[in-house]
Amino acid sequence: MRLISRRTRFSRAAVTVAVVALAAAGCGKSSTDSKSSDSESSSGTYSGKGIGLAYDIGGKGDQSFNDAAYAGFQKAEKEFKIGGQDIEPQDGESDADKVQRLTQLAQAGYNPVIGVGFAYAPAVKEVAAKFPKITFGIIDDEQIQAKNVADMVFHEEQASYLAGVAAAKATKKAHIGFIGGVDIPLIHKFEAGYVQGAKSVDPNIKIESQYLTETAQEGGFSSPDKGKDAASGQIEAGADVIYHAAGLSGQGVITEAAAKKVWAIGVDSDQYSQSALAAYKDYILGSALKNVGGAVYDLVKSVHAGKPLSGVVRGSLSNDGVGFADTNPKYKAMTDVVAAVDKAKQDIIDGKITVNTK
Repeated sequence: MRLISRRTRFSRAAVTVAVVALAAAGCGKSSTDSKSSDSESSSGTYSGKGIGLAYDIGGKGDQSFNDAAYAGFQKAEKEFKIGGQDIEPQDGESDADKVQRLTQLAQAGYNPVIGVGFAYAPAVKEVAAKFPKITFGIIDDEQIQAKNVADMVFHEEQASYLAGVAAAKATKKAHIGFIGGVDIPLIHKFEAGYVQGAKSVDPNIKIESQYLTETAQEGGFSSPDKGKDAASGQIEAGADVIYHAAGLSGQGVITEAAAKKVWAIGVDSDQYSQSALAAYKDYILGSALKNVGGAVYDLVKSVHAGKPLSGVVRGSLSNDGVGFADTNPKYKAMTDVVAAVDKAKQDIIDGKITVNTK
C-alpha cells in the first residue's frame, strides 16, 4: 500500500473517520441490554431502551477515538441507569449497511442513537427523518440540519496547536513528526494546528509529515503496522517527537517511539493512561484530547432530561471540549514546556491566537 508523504508541509491534520456495519440484526454487540428497557427520569420525561452507539473504524479497543466514545457511553449508562447497545465496525461496508444498523437501533427503541464518525452522515440524515421522535447524534460532522439531530464537532486544531508547542519545546533536535491516518480534511486540521503551534516556538523547526493511506478503506485508521513503519521512517530521518492522528494505527506509532526511546504524542484519549499502552507510557509525552466521551454523555443527559440537544454542538479549549493531557509526571517536570503550553492555551481562549484549520 502506497504511503503518502508530505514532508515539512504546512498543514493537514486529523483524527478519524467512521465506517461501521451491521448486516443483520444479530450482529450488534450488546453492552447492557439487561438493564431496564423503558427507563424514566425523575421528571418522567425519558422513555427509551437506552443508548445506541455505532463505532468508527478501529472499533472499541483502539485506545483513542472509539474508546473515548465508549467512556461516555459507560458513564451515561451508569449514571442514568439505562441500557445500551454498542456495535463494532466491519470492513468494506456501504452507506446502506449504516442505514440498516441505525434503523435497527431506532426500531429497537434506543434513544439517542449515535454514529461515531462523519462517515455516518448520510445514514443519520436518512434514518433521523424516519424517526422524528428519536434523537440522533453524529460525531465529526455538522452538515445535517434536523430538529432531532445533534452535530457534535470539535476544534481539533486547537488541541493540536498545544501538541505542536509541546513537541517543539521538548525536541532536542529541532526535528519533529506528524502522522495522519487518512489524507482527508478532518485530519488536515490536526496537522495544521500542530505545525502552527510548533512554528510558534521555532519558525525553523523541521517537521516530517506523512499520511498512511488516501482512504479509510485502505486501513489508515486501523493498521498499527502502518503506523509503526511510518514512525520508524520519521525517527530514522531524525525526528525525536512524533504526534499521531491515526486512530488504532497510532498504537504502532507509540510502540515504535518507545522502542527507539523518543517521544510520542497521543490523540483523542489520554493515551498515557490507557492500560493497553501501559508498557510504553513513559514515552508518551501527552495527548491532544478530544472530549468525544463528554459529547456522548452530554447528549444522553439532554435526552434523559427531556431537553435533547440539536444542531451544532462544538467542543473547544474554552469549554473543555478539547485539551492537552498532562498526566505523565515526566511532562509535568518539564516546567518550561508546561508553561509554554499553558500560555498558548490561554492565548487561544482569549482570542490572541487564531489556529489554522488548513
